[in-house]
Amino acid sequence: MNRRHSSKKTQPSSLPLYSLVGTVAIACYVNGLNGNFVHDDIPALTLNKDVLAVNELRLIFVNDFWGTPMSDENSHKSYRPLTTLSFRWNYQLFGLKPVWFHLTNVFLHAVASVLFTMLCVDVARLKPPFSAVAGLLFAVHPIHTEAVTGIVGRADVLACVFFLMSILLYHSNPSGKSYLKSSIFLAGFSMLAKETGITAFLLNLTLDLYFTWPYMRRPKHFLKWNKETCLFVNRTAKVLTSFGILLSLRLAILQGSLPKFSQQDNPTAFHPSIFVRFSTYSYLVAFNFWLLLCPWTLSHDWQMGSIPLVTSLYDPRNLLTVFLFGIVVLLVFKLVTDIENQTYTPIVVGLLQLTVPFLPATNFLVTVGFVVAERVLYIPSMGYILLVVYGLQILWYKYTKRRQTLASLLLLFLVTQGLRTVMRNRDWRCRESLLRSGLRTLPHNAKLHYNYGNFLRDTSQPDVAKTHYITALKLWPTYASAHNNLGTLLSNKSEAEKHFLAAINYASDHINAHYNLGQLYRKTGRYDESEDMLRKCLLLEPTFAPAYVEMSKLLGADHSSLYKILKNAFDLKPNDPFYGIQLGHFLARKDDGQRAIVYFWKALRISPDQHEAIIGAANILRKSGQKSRLFQLVTRWQLIRKGKPLKKIHIYLQEWHLRTELKNKAKEYDTNLINNDHLESKHRLNMSIFQGKMPWMNKTQETAIPSVTLQHLLDIS
Repeated sequence: MNRRHSSKKTQPSSLPLYSLVGTVAIACYVNGLNGNFVHDDIPALTLNKDVLAVNELRLIFVNDFWGTPMSDENSHKSYRPLTTLSFRWNYQLFGLKPVWFHLTNVFLHAVASVLFTMLCVDVARLKPPFSAVAGLLFAVHPIHTEAVTGIVGRADVLACVFFLMSILLYHSNPSGKSYLKSSIFLAGFSMLAKETGITAFLLNLTLDLYFTWPYMRRPKHFLKWNKETCLFVNRTAKVLTSFGILLSLRLAILQGSLPKFSQQDNPTAFHPSIFVRFSTYSYLVAFNFWLLLCPWTLSHDWQMGSIPLVTSLYDPRNLLTVFLFGIVVLLVFKLVTDIENQTYTPIVVGLLQLTVPFLPATNFLVTVGFVVAERVLYIPSMGYILLVVYGLQILWYKYTKRRQTLASLLLLFLVTQGLRTVMRNRDWRCRESLLRSGLRTLPHNAKLHYNYGNFLRDTSQPDVAKTHYITALKLWPTYASAHNNLGTLLSNKSEAEKHFLAAINYASDHINAHYNLGQLYRKTGRYDESEDMLRKCLLLEPTFAPAYVEMSKLLGADHSSLYKILKNAFDLKPNDPFYGIQLGHFLARKDDGQRAIVYFWKALRISPDQHEAIIGAANILRKSGQKSRLFQLVTRWQLIRKGKPLKKIHIYLQEWHLRTELKNKAKEYDTNLINNDHLESKHRLNMSIFQGKMPWMNKTQETAIPSVTLQHLLDIS
């Protein structure tokens, strides 16, 4: 028998335990499968070109988690290509259907629960029944809902799976080179799923030192050189080399810049006092431990004043900090004195599992962009559970007459934890339920009020939205985005101007505030000030499309500078059909059809279903008398609208059907809809197309081409 746990096949008696853990892990999250994309899922999935397979596959490995190039100064610098790749596979297999993303998360959680149960047996040396209890506690713990039910939390779950596999392989057979190499690779995969996965290297080395120490220690000397020492040094060299290479590559990927966080993301990091920063960070560590112990107060967002700063030595919250760190110091002292006997292996494994993966989130090593994030506790929670279950195991064998009471309390605890998880899953079903639950938990969180105000505004409830924006500003007076969004809802233009100016004052680079103020000035006839604001907006973000829209309205449809503005926008974003269409409309108004149609074709090559480009090009073809090309264009559009693949249907085979259909629609139109008002509206529609006004209204809005427009273009009599 090896000094540690030699590789061995899973005993048949253990399989039912693993099956039970996996089944419970899945059962707890069944009611979360029907949830929608919410919170961070929207930018990370539904708007991420890496996930939607718009970008080339290789770009996943040069972009951050949100689809922004790592070289971009606005990049979040979170590099998780394996997680993004798993999202992309979900999309390519099943489309953008939330249920399949949720199913994948739940399956990975079940795998992580089973692997944790195996770790408790093979590494932590718990008794198999208590290992199963640990796995069940991990499976039902409510702190995991953000990581499992929140789709973006897959980064933590996937990293945990690789993390656990790395530990199990490393400590199953230390003399086998293949296992060590596999462990190193899996630790690297864990890091590529989420950055905290790199702590697997540190945890493996620390555990290796602990398990090997009794064989290296000599009574009268510090170390003795023997086979175990040689093997340990060899493993350490390989692990540290791999760790150093991966860490260097990860730092190189940052490309010389660190992620930028605002005061609202992490208020403590911006406080000038070292004492306040240190005491608050220390309390946050204790607070996270409290969430593991009592996961009843849960929220998806803990930013902006959710947890007040610890500014005084006499703050009662310091007692919790001292108590927690005191326990940790006592445990470490006890373990160091017992390192040769190794009586308390579960405590060692549990303490390391609790603290090492949590180190990056403490703010002591690097500054992070959050106050508290429940999903980062996914891996550390295993250490807490190990400590709790080991205590239960001691009580079980010490108080044999109280076993029935202990079993009843344990069952009650598992049921209540599972029910809390089920309840929490319901909060993650949609945007509204998540925001409402956050406000119930943290009514003093300014960002939650702001986000709920955004939801109310988006659902046409402006009056209630105003109250939440005002509440957010009472809680956080310098909240620039709340000032800006409140200004957009105010009918009093002077009050709106004050809020836009306040937003710019508190955030000088707030693009939307500059744009909204420029729009307000134009509407009130202050054209010089409007132009000044719009130019500042474009200086901050040259590719901000709405600013070009406002500038064109300000300058007039025939202003000499308008072509330069639109051409500049097109050059900056040549792959966006919007700008090509605007440039085409401008040239069409100037009777430069030859150049205009070039830009309409470019827009259609990028996105074949752009109806504005179709109409613009069709008008030019009709004017120039190119009826055959016009007919091909309109036929192509009809096929696209019907969802028929163009490669499989020859365009001329549809001529008779299309022409008959258009004639019937024209007759129906003539019979039911021709009147002076409609003719006038049709004339306005055509004029808006020629003048380029419709494209300015809403870039993303899609409307079907009216049949009358098509029959008019084809001159069907």
